[in-house]
Amino acid sequence: MASSASSTSRPARRRQRSVRVTVATALIAIAAVAVGLALPTQSPTWLSASSVIALVCGALAARIVYSELLQSRRDAAADRAAQAQAYKTMFTERAAEHATFTTAMTDRLAGMDREINTLEATIVLAEKRAIEAETRVQRESRRANEAQEKLLELQRELEAKQAEQAAAQAEEAAAEGAEQTGELAAWDGELDTVVDLLAWEDKVISTTAPEQRQQKHA
Repeated sequence: MASSASSTSRPARRRQRSVRVTVATALIAIAAVAVGLALPTQSPTWLSASSVIALVCGALAARIVYSELLQSRRDAAADRAAQAQAYKTMFTERAAEHATFTTAMTDRLAGMDREINTLEATIVLAEKRAIEAETRVQRESRRANEAQEKLLELQRELEAKQAEQAAAQAEEAAAEGAEQTGELAAWDGELDTVVDLLAWEDKVISTTAPEQRQQKHA
């Protein structure tokens, strides 16, 4: 705002300076012309009048130039003050922007630090769980190997007992077979005796039957 106001006021100031400088130059020129016209006449009156005119014109020109100098200094001071105010405003804005940016970056860095800490804690926890899982797997693997060994041992014992039981059953079956063979042999002998007795009885009946029939007829 200050820079725009100063930029709009500078052309007017320059026009005022040009007018004042022109007036001062014109007064000096008038004084020079008056003195130049009075000198050829060698008249005290004209010389006195030209001197007074030259003095007044010089004084007025000096006053105008002095005023213009003071005005230039005041304008320069006002411009410097406006520039200083503009720089101050700009610096304040930049400082506010920098403070906002710094706060945002600080918050972002703090958030990133929290995320990094959380990730580190998660990684440590995951590593701990992985170690525990690996230990558990190793322990379960040892247990599985021990169980496998026990199972093989039990299978061997079962096979041995089954073999013993099969051998015992075979021995019992052999003994029972021998007993049954003896019994069958005894039964065979008894059957032969019975068969012989039945054959003898048939012969007796066949021989006695005709005699009995003859006695009945007689």
